[in-house]
Amino acid sequence: MPTTRRTFLHTATTAAGALALGGADRLAAAPRYHGLPDVPAAPRALRILILGGTGFTGPFQVAYAVARGHHVTVFNRGRRQTELPEGVVHLQGDRNVNELDALRGQSWDVVIDNPTTLPFWIRDAAEVLRDSTGQYVMISTISVYDPAGQTGITEDSPLMEYTGGDPLAVTPEQFQQNVGGLYGPMKVASERETLKAFGERATIIRPGLIVGPRDGSFRFTYWPYRIARGGQILAPGDGTDPIQIIDARDLAEWTVRMVEDGHTGTYNATGPAAPMTMAEQLHGIRAAFPGNDPDLRFTWVPADFLAEHRVSPWGNMPTWIPSSSADHVISRTDNSRARARGLTFRPLATTSVDALAWFQAQPEEAQAGMTRQAGLPPEREAAVLAAWSAAG
Repeated sequence: MPTTRRTFLHTATTAAGALALGGADRLAAAPRYHGLPDVPAAPRALRILILGGTGFTGPFQVAYAVARGHHVTVFNRGRRQTELPEGVVHLQGDRNVNELDALRGQSWDVVIDNPTTLPFWIRDAAEVLRDSTGQYVMISTISVYDPAGQTGITEDSPLMEYTGGDPLAVTPEQFQQNVGGLYGPMKVASERETLKAFGERATIIRPGLIVGPRDGSFRFTYWPYRIARGGQILAPGDGTDPIQIIDARDLAEWTVRMVEDGHTGTYNATGPAAPMTMAEQLHGIRAAFPGNDPDLRFTWVPADFLAEHRVSPWGNMPTWIPSSSADHVISRTDNSRARARGLTFRPLATTSVDALAWFQAQPEEAQAGMTRQAGLPPEREAAVLAAWSAAG
């Protein structure tokens, strides 16, 4: 079965969080925040509870919030041995089984909910936290949108709907058996539980494709990795298809600034600030590595030919959605509301260099695992390029 954008997006997100890669955890433990060269103190210190905090974006949230002077508590299952910055409180529990006692009897100014995919997680957490926090931030996804019949996406675009009964009854086991079909609808139901419990105190953030250092899914890093190898590179489509990505650090930092300012509502959090095509992305990444192979060249291969040779968007060709796909409108997501609230973006070159450096710092076994998740192995790429040359 071809890899769809929704299936790959969730699988990649899960993989990024699940990989316990030795060097990755050191990012959050560094004595100063790794992201911006200088982090000014926030106007006032907040008590922030971060649900999760040890996956992909969570450690950046934690480190940035601490650098801004906030008092941070994280709550998770404790399965990853991430070292937390000094002063961060670690509470342990399992939301799959409503194990939330560690959260009782305490209060926070803000809760940031990173990992929720199932609405009963929100329902159960709300029973404990509804009267214990001011603001509740749920990190959702642009996969909530139903792309059918749309030419672009705004925060008010139609959402995916679950038609299988009560979404609160969906179990983790059922979810894992049908990730591609349930991911978007379960996020929609989780958003609705958030709004039901917290109302005007709720903030819903819908990121696009999250990339950069700490991303164990290889969903963007394939391109800097492949470009660094040089030679003839298979590039998808004709270069004009739009792409949207956001560096995990940009997302994390903006989320913290949003709670500092008390902003609520719903926001699409993807980038860049101006439209970017696939060609602009690849050439921009190439420019970030000026010392690479002078003979490097991109060979653009049409979407229909790639489909014939079972080269999938998002899976084999990360970040790319062809205009012929029903999901192409997801790469036309309006982020103006978030930008008006201060969402900013690092240069593509910075994300590219940092993502590749992080990948190269990982153990060899971990690198091998990541390269199996996305992109094309060299032999497959060579075979498709040869077939395209022969066809021409």
